Amino acid sequence: MKKKFAFLFASLFLLTACSAGPTGGTSSDGSADGGNKQEGDTIKIGVNLELSGAVAAYGSAEKEGIDLAVEEINAAGGVLGKEIEIVSKDNKSDNNEAATVAANLTTNDKVVAIIGPATSGATKAALPNVTKAQVPLVTPSGTDDAITVNGDTVQDFAFRSCFQDSFQGTILAKYAEDNLEASKAIILGDNSSDYAIGLTEAFKSSYTGDIVMEENFTEGDKDFQAVLTKIKNADFDVLFIPGYYTEAGLIIKQARELGIDQPIIGADGFGDEKMVQTAGAENVSDVYYTGHFSTNAPANDKVEPFVAAFKEKYGKEPSAFNALAYDAVYMIKQAIEDQDSADSTAIATGLSELTNFQGVTGEITMDANHNPEKSAVVLGLTDGKETSADTVNP
Repeated sequence: MKKKFAFLFASLFLLTACSAGPTGGTSSDGSADGGNKQEGDTIKIGVNLELSGAVAAYGSAEKEGIDLAVEEINAAGGVLGKEIEIVSKDNKSDNNEAATVAANLTTNDKVVAIIGPATSGATKAALPNVTKAQVPLVTPSGTDDAITVNGDTVQDFAFRSCFQDSFQGTILAKYAEDNLEASKAIILGDNSSDYAIGLTEAFKSSYTGDIVMEENFTEGDKDFQAVLTKIKNADFDVLFIPGYYTEAGLIIKQARELGIDQPIIGADGFGDEKMVQTAGAENVSDVYYTGHFSTNAPANDKVEPFVAAFKEKYGKEPSAFNALAYDAVYMIKQAIEDQDSADSTAIATGLSELTNFQGVTGEITMDANHNPEKSAVVLGLTDGKETSADTVNP
């Protein structure tokens, strides 16, 4: 039976930091200097996404959300009387390519904002070039804490519409203990991924039970029989897999086929239908993951029309990745309107000051570290279908 729960508002992990606004220079007459200026009859927004390669499912889903949002905005008259023009490039699920795309979008295409990349590693690779150009980047799903704060320094042009890994790891540790009554955990994580490493660190720092085993794999691995046989012979209550759908689906499939029937938990990297397709729906029961969006627990009255519009355009239910990218477009729109300017440095200021923005993934207020204070939920799957949505108070 599907349950609806109120979403948790997360105002965690606020670090003391300097002013969140961008720090562009000034010219001799005192006017703003640097960044890309809005020119012509359109507002050019870049898209730097994983449209091919290992994690193309994330980028492709986010492009769908972007296209729907832009279509709606332009049909309603655009922003400040101008239509949004999307300049989309494929980073091929490669971090080096993501950096090159960021440079091309900012320097050659002169976009005033960028949406993407989808993954944490690619987003961090793109940051030096967008920072140099003073063009804000909004990642829909890059959850590594270091994207927006490097050491004690807030990254002036880095923003996100998703919550960060430290929040997800804490939520999952709490959920394992309180909801699953798991006092013994095993971690099987991707040691080649910043995303997985951050999730693992956050989980380990929050979980008060025993971590009886910690094993690793590397992106691209296909055969997990040896490590899963070792895990099967251990005494544990929950298996935590911090990783993306590509490997997680294979691990879940092979674990269940080996007879490992303990609950499996993961983060938002589980949140793509290809994870279930890879694992086989019959193997995806007692599986839980942190989600940014659920049609079974709508955050506000914007969700229903979004779902209807998405289904009309694409003929399917929207995923969290669709919703996060959709929100990213509207966040940029709001920033432009708040600043009455589509210049890149003005957009960065508007994003840093975003308050009570009503997104389909929840009400968003940008904190001092450029992380959205917003809602979160843990979704449960049975036979590959969402059957629960639980709020967790860390």
